[in-house]
Amino acid sequence: MSSESLFEDAPVPADVATLRRLQVVPNAGATLSAAARAYNLQLARVDKLKAQMAEMEALSLAHRHALTQQVFPLNKQHQALMKQMALWLDAQLTQSQQPFKLTPAQRQLMVQMVCNLSAHLVVVGYADMAAVHDRHSPQSLADKERAHAQDMKAQLEAMMGEAFMPHDPDATLADVMAAAKARMQQAVAEEEAAREATAAKRKAKKAAKTGAKAPNAAQALQAALQGDADTSLRTLYRQLAGALHPDRETDPHERVRKTALMSEANAAYARKDIVTLMDIQQRVALADPQAVASLPDEKLKSLTLLVKAQVAELERERARIQQALCHEFDVPHGMGLNANTLKHLLMEQEDELTESVHMLQTDLELVQQPGGLKPWLTRQRKLSQQVEREHAQRARFQDWDGD
Repeated sequence: MSSESLFEDAPVPADVATLRRLQVVPNAGATLSAAARAYNLQLARVDKLKAQMAEMEALSLAHRHALTQQVFPLNKQHQALMKQMALWLDAQLTQSQQPFKLTPAQRQLMVQMVCNLSAHLVVVGYADMAAVHDRHSPQSLADKERAHAQDMKAQLEAMMGEAFMPHDPDATLADVMAAAKARMQQAVAEEEAAREATAAKRKAKKAAKTGAKAPNAAQALQAALQGDADTSLRTLYRQLAGALHPDRETDPHERVRKTALMSEANAAYARKDIVTLMDIQQRVALADPQAVASLPDEKLKSLTLLVKAQVAELERERARIQQALCHEFDVPHGMGLNANTLKHLLMEQEDELTESVHMLQTDLELVQQPGGLKPWLTRQRKLSQQVEREHAQRARFQDWDGD
């Protein structure tokens, strides 16, 4: 894979059977019309976008496999060590006879660490650690989640300027976020409907004042081309449905093949994928391979409208997939989604987890040694204070940036 982003203007791959089947190829010594060139250009863009999305799919599968093989085992090992540490600290806090005397500050630090480790482990799937947390915390994890959900609800309602769900003290954070999302989607739909209604009133008012004007020649031509394009889409789909309907096939093997093709055609028609419908038509020999080349320019223009709309939809789909993969793989903002970026992120994850596993193993060995717990607690306190100072420093920088 290239180190460039998948979305650079790279050349279209040479092996594009669909493109070759559907493009307009000039006869020897002839030149293509402007309509044919425009059609071929949009067709090439469809193929390029599909190739990019196929590359994203292959890249994501390869990266998920690498995560499974290289990162997930380290993560499980780290979680197992966290659980071992939490249980050991829990045992020291709960045993009646302690082999060492802890200061109140040291004991409180141990309690805090047990609670933090247990809470994290519950989040990642260790439900049994909730009891360990609740044994040392004045507030159970369930109560904390409910309180957090109510705090988030209050913040969102203050931001939105309205209540978006009835008061429910048992609501989870997932309940709150789902209700907030539904209300925001409703608000967007209401705003869009209001804009459309306002625009319609404005248009009607203007028409009443000046009288409705007939569309100019360009507008009339565009409307005619769009109508022809929609007709072509329906006609092509009906032709395929008539030829491929599996219920009309007696041969069982052919019925399976036609069922798959009909399913592909149904999905393509639903998303107005004229390129796939035309390709199916060529694959099942329902059209002359040179049929597209013989189409008049006006017909090519109407097909180009459909292909251009498909390009726009594929671009939106590509952006959606890119955003989802960047979120899934924690790709930093501004970094391209490519093999080199993912390889670098994978190496960082491996290095960080390997170091964390080593540090936790060392800590476990230290605390279990005679006289090792107190020095370890002192070091943990200093590390905690250092983290707090760094957070405070970052907060001050953010305040200065805001000013």
